[in-house]
Amino acid sequence: MESLTRNKLATIFLAFVFLLNGLFFQASNSYAAQNHDELFVYIGDSIMKAKKEDWDSIYQNMKQFEEAFQTVKNKESKVASQVENQLKAVYSALETKNKEQISEALSTLSTSLVNYDAEQNPVDIEKERQKLKVLLPIMEDFKSAVEVEDYGTANRHYQNLQVQWTAVEKIVRAESVATYGEIETKMAFLRIAITQQPQDQEKALNSLAELTTAINNFLTGKETKKASNESYTLRDVVDFISVSIEAIQSNDIKKATTELNQSLIIWPMVEGEVSTRDSKLYSDMETKIPIVISLLSSTNKDTDRATEVLLDLKTRLEPLLTSMSYSYWDAALILLREGLEALLIVATLLAFLRKTNHADKQKWIWGGVAAGVGASALFAILITFLFSKLTAASSREYIEGIVGIIAVIMMITVGMWLHNNTNIKKWNNYIQKYMGKAIATGSLVTFSAISFLAIFREGAETIIFYAGMAPNMELSQLSLGIAIAFVILLVIGFLIIRYSVNIPIRPFFIVATVLIYFLAFKILGMSIHSLQVAGVIPTHSLHDFPHIDWIGLFPSLETFIPQLALFVIICGTSLWIKRNEARL
Repeated sequence: MESLTRNKLATIFLAFVFLLNGLFFQASNSYAAQNHDELFVYIGDSIMKAKKEDWDSIYQNMKQFEEAFQTVKNKESKVASQVENQLKAVYSALETKNKEQISEALSTLSTSLVNYDAEQNPVDIEKERQKLKVLLPIMEDFKSAVEVEDYGTANRHYQNLQVQWTAVEKIVRAESVATYGEIETKMAFLRIAITQQPQDQEKALNSLAELTTAINNFLTGKETKKASNESYTLRDVVDFISVSIEAIQSNDIKKATTELNQSLIIWPMVEGEVSTRDSKLYSDMETKIPIVISLLSSTNKDTDRATEVLLDLKTRLEPLLTSMSYSYWDAALILLREGLEALLIVATLLAFLRKTNHADKQKWIWGGVAAGVGASALFAILITFLFSKLTAASSREYIEGIVGIIAVIMMITVGMWLHNNTNIKKWNNYIQKYMGKAIATGSLVTFSAISFLAIFREGAETIIFYAGMAPNMELSQLSLGIAIAFVILLVIGFLIIRYSVNIPIRPFFIVATVLIYFLAFKILGMSIHSLQVAGVIPTHSLHDFPHIDWIGLFPSLETFIPQLALFVIICGTSLWIKRNEARL
């Protein structure tokens, strides 16, 4: 389990998906455009390993990279030789065991692979770039209106410019995040210049000139390639807003506007953390920060209104600072539920043997238990070792989403089985069905097989459930939850096995079922949200819909409909089982 927690279990069970992808990759390699995702994964994982100075893992990754590259290499490509040369540079850097040198070599290898991928899978980038030309005539009209100080007309042109920019902004963002941020910032400054009172003609024309330069540079392929070396988070935006509020209250308007201008500059780097979780807040941040700057830059400064708007934005941003996650209690519930079910099965099997005067065969039950635990551990270690390479940052959200949905399907299956066995008579029939056959045939191996399958099933389910949760958990929370559940299971197991303490089956199954359904609902929402962040599925926002992290509820149509369907399935299953129980 230590190996699993160290890797945060993010890749568990994706093994099967990866194997299928591998088969299709080999089969279609000669007939379709080359897919180099696997190669990027090797590099991404190696960059992560370099931070931990895990040189052996990096070396193994590079050997696999080398083998995989040879299978897709186009011998006529000149760029392919660059990839091979950079790979040799990585091997040389590994001999030095210098973290900075190895990281730089890996980064250069990644760049070479990007160039090779672009060569083998060409996209008409120039055609996409030219779509931005639609902005230029609107900007000319805007300039003409500002020059004659017709700000009513200028504002209408700005609104049109904003609409057209929204339609093409993804093209820029895909090519250069830095240029995207530059254009977004200049657009905001334009709005400020024409909405403050009095309007600032010079500021508007200067911002327009800078905006025009940024767009023309992009159209001619001279866009900014790198953003600032500094790394920003949503916390930085909130801090800028907080300092601005304090500055307004201290009547330091210059400092307040400086802080807000800085928040506009870094906003494009962190906006994704907001856009997929609260589209209304995202829209308000895009429009209201410039409005506040206008209020503060006007002759008749409205500091009260500015403070009110900033406090509202800050209040709505702060809940998003806590990343969506699972708690140690969520982790404990999984192991506790699965462990209790395993204990219940083993205890029932042992009691059945005693009641039928076959107590001497209990050792076979314990043998199956030991084998089941061992098999679960091997299963976990094996798939973690094979597929930990899929944890590269570029595919993290995709992995979280897919694995989470697989876990939900498993959870619903288990939940229905638990729900269906809340009836004591059904549970006894379930046990007698399998144990009765074993006793009737006198097969000792069957006793072991029954307990082995029961334990292995619970172990495999536990691994899969954790796989859906672990990517959104702190390692300490996951470890604490497992530890708490383990201690509780030890105590309960001792009482059951040593003193024959009975677990009330019906209450246990009912509580376990509710917990499983709750976690399934939460994981489903968070998994779909991860796919939205990864851009795999679209986001159609539901304004004024609540965003509740602790139950995985997000204000989007794509998360709400599946969760509603899940709720309907749960209710329908409950009614169906209740109706069947009434007939017994």
